[in-house]
Amino acid sequence: MERKTFYYARVSSKDQNLNRQIREFISRGADERSIFCDKKSGADFEREQYQLLKNGILREGDTLIIKELDRLGRNKTEIKKELEYFKQRGIKIRVLDIPTTMMEVPDGQDWIWDMINNVLIEVLGSIAEQERNKIKSRQREGIDAMETVDGKKKSSRTDNFIGRPQISLPYNWNDYIVKYKNNEISAKECMKNLGLKKTTFYKLLNNYI
Repeated sequence: MERKTFYYARVSSKDQNLNRQIREFISRGADERSIFCDKKSGADFEREQYQLLKNGILREGDTLIIKELDRLGRNKTEIKKELEYFKQRGIKIRVLDIPTTMMEVPDGQDWIWDMINNVLIEVLGSIAEQERNKIKSRQREGIDAMETVDGKKKSSRTDNFIGRPQISLPYNWNDYIVKYKNNEISAKECMKNLGLKKTTFYKLLNNYI
């Protein structure tokens, strides 16, 4: 089966210009018929031309060339997922801005491509994990710096409390809890009379007794 090469260009909005990417493809010998373009955000995977390439054009052994790695997606996690998709289907990804991916591999040496793809996927996975941890750390630092009101953190920007809303006690809580503690009624009867689910009942029980 003949192995074919296709090119994919993308910009994030209709106001942006695709010419820079297209010119570079053509300068490297691309036929205009092999170039597919979208003017869509990387967050939107319903990109018409990209989906056409993935689901209708590209076959095992084919090559897809892009200008930059982020043409595949918005962030490292999404890019990693796309690279894994192409790897599983035997489609090579070449990135003009990553010279290693542009190297020519002798026939029968496809293991080199597997190695390159594995390195890209692992590096992107590590970067994505670092970014997630960094975001969580910043969120934690921001929450720790907030004012504490009645035992809960309060945002000075939104004037709202952080976290899940506190569960309010039923108006007749004390009446039935006293009976429950005195073994006059079972936990099940107590929940029924208070109108509480099991998890909510025991959560309130732990917090208020």
